[in-house]
Amino acid sequence: MQIIICGAGQVGWQIARHLAGERNNVTVVDNNADLVRHATDALDVQGIHGHASYPDILERAGARDADMIIAATHSDEVNMVTCQVAHSVFAVPRKIARLRAQSYLDAIYSDLYRRDHMPIDVVISPEKEVAEAALRRLSAPAAFDTQTFAGGKVQLLGIVLDEECPVLNTPLKQLTDLFSTLRSLVVGIRRAGQLFAPTPGDQLFADDEIYIISHRDDVGRAMEIFGKETRSQDRVVIIGGGNVGLAVARALEASPKRIRAKMIERDRPNAERAADALDRTIVLHGDGMDIDILNEANIARADAVLCVTDDDKVNLLSSVRAKQAGCRMSICLVNDPSLQPMMRPLEIDAFINPRSTTVSSILRHIRHGRVRAVYSIGDAEAEVIEAQVLSTSPMAGRIVRDLDFPEGALIGAIEKDGKIVRPSSTTRIDEGDVIVLFSLTADVPAVERLFQVSIDFF
Repeated sequence: MQIIICGAGQVGWQIARHLAGERNNVTVVDNNADLVRHATDALDVQGIHGHASYPDILERAGARDADMIIAATHSDEVNMVTCQVAHSVFAVPRKIARLRAQSYLDAIYSDLYRRDHMPIDVVISPEKEVAEAALRRLSAPAAFDTQTFAGGKVQLLGIVLDEECPVLNTPLKQLTDLFSTLRSLVVGIRRAGQLFAPTPGDQLFADDEIYIISHRDDVGRAMEIFGKETRSQDRVVIIGGGNVGLAVARALEASPKRIRAKMIERDRPNAERAADALDRTIVLHGDGMDIDILNEANIARADAVLCVTDDDKVNLLSSVRAKQAGCRMSICLVNDPSLQPMMRPLEIDAFINPRSTTVSSILRHIRHGRVRAVYSIGDAEAEVIEAQVLSTSPMAGRIVRDLDFPEGALIGAIEKDGKIVRPSSTTRIDEGDVIVLFSLTADVPAVERLFQVSIDFF
């Protein structure tokens, strides 16, 4: 496929990395020559220096032959104009734009993106994706990462094992035998910074970060088996009243479960805007790092603090101060991936990486129709993929132990006729089954071949 990516920042670079690794012809466009040079030096992509919305620049990038354009520059307007030029001048069939401004995302203006107006096929909102990620973290307080699949019936959980975990030093095969009715599987382990797909003989050790794919109804039992307490989040303090914080607060107010939320916002106009937009959330004007304002928010009784300002350092320090003041759990928004190793030493329970959530969302929209969902793990180290088995797939009609699966891939759950089953070596894969699997990035091409046609694009 011929793909043009406009914007070579963190999101654009990661998307280029994914797509170039899948043998697509990728061209990166950016008006920053250094970013273009970095992309072409590190990845198997072509680079064009220039403004992505200029027709002559897009023509140099190969827009006349392009199958898709992804507009992910820092400017909403540039992304929108880029898609318009790609449509009107070059007839590019598939156009994806990242938009941040809430006014562009309001449902009442959705007609703006019709083909006879501003022809954008998919609009990605980083703030919306981050807000949804924050809500998932709050729903699974003992997990540092979580995502849902199969219409919410399957959940991915990332948890850190501590010394009190009751199943340490136990081979995974033995766990499967001990808990034969548990519809949960360990599909990934990160140990000493290295992520791998485990074998049945692998054991679990303290400080391992493990990824579990579980039936929704078995999440609580799975967490207990791995020594994690399941508790409700009834009181939440949100530090940051921008678009992300406001989206989270609105979602908490709309939740059928009664959750008491308070918000702290340093900027007075933003605080007033949030107070006007929210009904039950108490909005405090002040600095989230100020212990007095934290005490005013009754942080010691809070079940969780969610730090979502636009400053990574403020989020980190606010999380630490809230925990020291007695808050039970902290969730931190971190844009800079180099800061993520600091989470555990600082005793921050979970973090949200906007780049990762946006990349996952874009991948989910550009994969072929048989792939229903894609979630990027870590720094693009692995993917969890939800895909349907077609009649022409080499998997159809075969049992799991006979499949030529790569070492870095594991099936975590299978949906058969609407029911979720835990796969075993004797499970038969049938046409129409929906598979949720974990794959290291390097093994994604081999996984693609099992679905016969590559996980490609329209």
